[in-house]
Amino acid sequence: MVPFLNAGRLSAALSYPILIEALRMAFRKGAEAPRRHVHPISPDNDAVLLLMPVWQPERHTGVKIVTVAPRNPQRGLPSVHSMFMLLDSATGAPVCLMDGEELTLRRTAAASALASGYLSRPDSSRLLVIGTGSLAPYMAAAHCTTRPIRTVSVWGRSTEKAAGSADLLRQQFEGSGIRVEVAGELEAAVRQADIITCATTSTTPIVQGAWVQPGTHVDLVGGFRPNMREADDALMCSAAVFVDTWNGALAEAGDLVQPMETGKLQRAALQAELADLCAGRHPGRDNPAQVTLFKSVGAALEDLCAADLAWDHHQGQPID
Repeated sequence: MVPFLNAGRLSAALSYPILIEALRMAFRKGAEAPRRHVHPISPDNDAVLLLMPVWQPERHTGVKIVTVAPRNPQRGLPSVHSMFMLLDSATGAPVCLMDGEELTLRRTAAASALASGYLSRPDSSRLLVIGTGSLAPYMAAAHCTTRPIRTVSVWGRSTEKAAGSADLLRQQFEGSGIRVEVAGELEAAVRQADIITCATTSTTPIVQGAWVQPGTHVDLVGGFRPNMREADDALMCSAAVFVDTWNGALAEAGDLVQPMETGKLQRAALQAELADLCAGRHPGRDNPAQVTLFKSVGAALEDLCAADLAWDHHQGQPID
């Protein structure tokens, strides 16, 4: 029987320091990863099916199956359900099934933290988390791994949900000395932040460029379709913009697609993808006053990297 690694096992296997370094190596090495398939399931509720294949011929192949149903929170259910299958590249035989949601949450947060290591100021101490979904605590934990964060603020459209997320973070950071607070007014919170991580399913801009102060790093992870937006045109056109992968971001990120379609943002103005940062082909942040922005839509390479780590941990193999 093919083993199944549940969320608890993945959590134990994929600590952020190890996963971040593994992703750095994976982006340097690369993998074969066709652009993901996106299929509408039901136009009545905006539900979609995502298929993300990836392989490295010398070891493993993987495919992630994801469903996203934005209206699920109204039903008391998560917006995202997912499963990841790891296969042997030589034989095609199934190796392992894994909880795709936990895998995705951890690798998404780790990829943003990896990018932050190149793009945020090394002395960044105030983190603003925008969004109160399942990804929020993962983003906070990963960013706090990379930078000396002392204060985490949480903002959501629902004050009640923001307070709940803040309570979870207080438990998560207990004994660390990190202070967690609920942000009352979004503009003020944005103006005070050194790093802003935004994980929402918004279709209208939330972060306004006029609010973002010099030296801030903005991390946009929520939007994965051309009709989704988390930042306004002013921010997208004034920041030094980096992406996880060109193929994914230029096709799927509304924060890029929309201002490029109107001519406000030029393709030549975009700086680099994450592989360029990891390989040293781009130095990242230029100066302490620069506003940097990382836009990710998710990369199958990240899934395979995390799955390999989890499988090695399950097998009792050493992780370098």
